[in-house]
Amino acid sequence: ISDFYGFPKLLYQLRYNAPGAPPLAGRAVSLLTNAGLRASVDTARGLDHGAWVPLMLMYPRADIPTLQLSVQSTAGAAHHVALGRALAPLREEGVLILGSGGFVHNLRMVDWNGGAEPDWSRLFSKWMDEKLVARDDTELVAYRSRAPYAAQAHPTEEHLMPLFVAYGAGGAVERLYAGATFGSLRMDAYAFA
Repeated sequence: ISDFYGFPKLLYQLRYNAPGAPPLAGRAVSLLTNAGLRASVDTARGLDHGAWVPLMLMYPRADIPTLQLSVQSTAGAAHHVALGRALAPLREEGVLILGSGGFVHNLRMVDWNGGAEPDWSRLFSKWMDEKLVARDDTELVAYRSRAPYAAQAHPTEEHLMPLFVAYGAGGAVERLYAGATFGSLRMDAYAFA
């Protein structure tokens, strides 16, 4: 699914046809419903760019069984942490839980000429990194009201919610990459033990 706009035509022609994972989907639904969360399987929907872009780089042959959890961008961070916690047992079963999005994602504020990172992006990212590494659930789930420049960093929340799922499913936090491109576009990467 090419659920983005305004980019070079070549991006809309890319295809990533990884096999589905019906048994895993059933297991995920079971874990979520047992945790009191509503879940169902949609066999018709493909992978959106939040899934196929990183997977195409990690597994270019598209040879791994794959499923995607839908982000519920109006449900907030606490809900997505709960989703991750419910799915955490899958990690012990050899399942990679990958949260893909943007650490700072406000395309209206991107400097396509590659200018310096603005203070608001840097301060938001610094706050998020500190709270993630400290595993400060209370602050993180309230990031919208507590992090500096949260609404500017994420006018809408769908690009940050996958981070909270991975955070909820994982343990100790390790930052793998940090940096801004085009001024404020940040794709920081974390691993959760």
